[in-house]
Amino acid sequence: MSDQIPAAAADRRRVLNQAPLLAGHNVVTSDHALVEAVLRHGSAEVLESLVPLGFEAGSAEAREHGLLANHNEPVLKPYDRWGNRVDEVEFHPSWHWLMERAVGHGLAAAPWEDAASGVPHPHLRRAAGFLAWSQTEPGHGCPISMTYAAVPALRADPENTALAKEWTPLLASRRYDPGVRPAADKLGALAGMGMTEKQGGSDVRANITEARPLGDGGGSYTLHGHKWFTSAPMNDVFLVLAQAPGGLTCFVLPRVLPDGTRNRLDVVRLKDKLGNRSNASSELEFDGTVAFRLGDEGRGVRTIIEMVAATRLDCVLGSASLMRRAVAEASWHVAHRSAFGGLLADKPLMQNVIADLHLESEAATALALRLAAAVDASDDAHESALRRIALPLAKFWVCKRTPGLVAEALECLGGNGYVEESGLPLLYREAPLNSVWEGSGNVNALDVLRALSREPEALDAWITEVGRARGGDSRLDRAIEETLALLGSLMGSPDQLEVSARRLAGRMAAVLQGSLLVRFAPAEVADLFCSSRLGWADGRGHDGTYGMLEGGDLHAVVERATPVL
Repeated sequence: MSDQIPAAAADRRRVLNQAPLLAGHNVVTSDHALVEAVLRHGSAEVLESLVPLGFEAGSAEAREHGLLANHNEPVLKPYDRWGNRVDEVEFHPSWHWLMERAVGHGLAAAPWEDAASGVPHPHLRRAAGFLAWSQTEPGHGCPISMTYAAVPALRADPENTALAKEWTPLLASRRYDPGVRPAADKLGALAGMGMTEKQGGSDVRANITEARPLGDGGGSYTLHGHKWFTSAPMNDVFLVLAQAPGGLTCFVLPRVLPDGTRNRLDVVRLKDKLGNRSNASSELEFDGTVAFRLGDEGRGVRTIIEMVAATRLDCVLGSASLMRRAVAEASWHVAHRSAFGGLLADKPLMQNVIADLHLESEAATALALRLAAAVDASDDAHESALRRIALPLAKFWVCKRTPGLVAEALECLGGNGYVEESGLPLLYREAPLNSVWEGSGNVNALDVLRALSREPEALDAWITEVGRARGGDSRLDRAIEETLALLGSLMGSPDQLEVSARRLAGRMAAVLQGSLLVRFAPAEVADLFCSSRLGWADGRGHDGTYGMLEGGDLHAVVERATPVL
């Protein structure tokens, strides 16, 4: 009896016409929009410093760790083997692999210390690195983001700098040091946040968790209550909101107290949530949990607002990252997959779809990196005012556009994109996240109205910024005038202002994106963006259906979208 495989069976086992794995590329340098933004707002030195990160992010090893971290979910261990309450969460080794490298690449709180040391463009560098590295796996970006965002909140209390001095060096460290130990025994630390409660959600003023002063003169309190959604409960320190005698107040809550004892932090359960499965999102209960006041009593929202601003920036960066990873996968697939007599990438309609997806992705990247540059220049009045208005605009618009883009990119892979190994189902589940975290679409659209009504310099900054592109494209010029006319009409009709907040925010965001692309992107990108996104008066605004571009150099845009090994 022969051991040879019959020829027909051997042919069946030979795989043909499957796109190779997208791995071995540099996620930074193969992204033209990212490279150009870093050079535009930073320098060649900043870009060069990101090259090692880009190589590692594009490796097959990083891709595999991303899959494994989501396949092996975190496990809550409320008790140890002897019955002691420990409330720890165990993560798969791939999670720690990803975290170690994210921290090591300076994506946590390092920019705040770098800025103090005179390092140029630290927030821009970190933003570009975060956008690129998050393409490996989105879930571990959550603790990285919260750690980055905690520092400006810790520094918000000028009369009490002890907490900032204790925690900032650890949060800014490039050493990943997991485990429940006192801060004094750690090489690096991670921060989390606990704001929302069951009854209030984004309405944090409805919080009922109580803070009782210990009366020791050191700003110590005990907390009694709960938090409905606290991600990464194994982090070392948390910024939380609770009702003190003087009103809603911000507190610093360490996992381990200075004397080495574990703080009372009960992890009730881990959420069974949409999106990534790598990160642990939890419900917490406090019963005598020790915390230290940050800022004055009753000023909790104002104290923590800079943390919210920083995490909102990361929502924009995270969504831009999801977009870029999805477009990279889609463009790579169609460049290597043949159907109906030729490569999919050569089919005019597929070119239309990929080019349209790339326009959305490039516009998101351009706006996200522009915001990061504004953080680096926070002492500049224009940059500060622009950040105030553009951040909720970008948070509303970019995050809102992500789910539709990811769905279309998945479709480009057909059935291959519907299986977990492709990575697209994870991106699809994750895509709505950033529209929910740090304020839903309505919350951010209303924040735009708040900025317009209370801070006139914010509107001036938007007008100045988009005005720098005037004359570059007649469609953009017209869109600017139409948007200002819409704003004027709504300001004159207060009863229509709130109900139209999303329409106004969407138009202001798209015009801001268009102005950046007209100024800085290749002509074919700016031309197609303006023709497809800014023609509201002609009924030509983009409705979320991709592949309906008219004219333009589609082939050039597709080439720009496709990664190169």
